[in-house]
Amino acid sequence: MGGVTLVRFCKFDGTLDREVEAATGSILLDVAQANGQPLEGSCEGAMACSTCHVIVDKDDFERLPAASEEEDDLLDLAAHVTRTSRLACQLVLTADLDRLTVRIPPSAYNLDR
Repeated sequence: MGGVTLVRFCKFDGTLDREVEAATGSILLDVAQANGQPLEGSCEGAMACSTCHVIVDKDDFERLPAASEEEDDLLDLAAHVTRTSRLACQLVLTADLDRLTVRIPPSAYNLDR
């Protein structure tokens, strides 16, 4: 039986924008785009851009697997990067991740919307 993760999308100032349940195995970028978040993901998850940059809540960040060196390098290109920044295309919602709170950087946009 599949599990769910409660995903909280917040604006850059920390105010809650939307709260959704996402199935285990979902990729955060897909969940964000399906729920009206302005993440472009122009490379479609190939990790060739940084247009799906999110800022993970400090407590949740500690529960995620470490970013790869390639992901860290791409985050160097993103605006408003923090210590808890990640690429949404690289975050798979696992069964042990019951909640995840992320802030959307003010520079985020989606040209397809």
